[in-house]
Amino acid sequence: MMNGKTALVTGASRGIGRAIALRLAREGMNVAIVYAGNTAAAEETAQGVREAGAQANCYACDVADEAAVGALCKRVAAEMGPIYALVNNAGITRDKLAAQMKEEDFDAVLDVNLKGAFHFIRHTYSGFLRQRAGRIVNISSVVGLMGNAGQANYAASKAGLIGLTKSIARELAPRGITVNAVAPGFIDTDMTRVLPEAAKDALTAQIPLKRLGSAQDVAEVVAFLCSDGAGYLTGTVIPVDGGMAM
Repeated sequence: MMNGKTALVTGASRGIGRAIALRLAREGMNVAIVYAGNTAAAEETAQGVREAGAQANCYACDVADEAAVGALCKRVAAEMGPIYALVNNAGITRDKLAAQMKEEDFDAVLDVNLKGAFHFIRHTYSGFLRQRAGRIVNISSVVGLMGNAGQANYAASKAGLIGLTKSIARELAPRGITVNAVAPGFIDTDMTRVLPEAAKDALTAQIPLKRLGSAQDVAEVVAFLCSDGAGYLTGTVIPVDGGMAM
């Protein structure tokens, strides 16, 4: 059972991260909401978690800052108890064709999307080993499986998360900790809502199910991977993309 266990979700102030936090709360998990800078949005997520009957604390953190992540993980464990589920969802984009992409834009995306996840895994690793139980879920992307023009940095970071997932899964499996990845496709979020209708129609045409996904579609899969029922799944990558990458 997940009642009373602590989940740490990065990038939880909005979009997919918020949906994951609220879904885990409905399973009875208390949620540490990690966010980059939008305190008001993080507090909205926290209020939703509390309305679901679970506890929530908000923690501002630059996930690319290894020392800050280390301090945060200690603080969460002290204030909310041992971390049972870690969901690495924080991510950014800096899209541009490779010939025009600046090195700092490539580095920034890798630092947040890939190294950020590694920082949280590294600083929760010993806690998971002591517990001999736990779940890690990394939010990758269909772009990490298929690639996408103009997103060399983003695709590299999301493909890297898959390799990270499989390697850490092998390390932690002997202690009963599972590590999996979810690869969302085109999801209806703030980022896609600003696209012109013609662009959204073009995206939808690539999806066999003929619709954009929802943040809730992703959250349902993450909740399953955090549950007792997923105890024999590790090192997997589950696309949530309407069949786009099959």
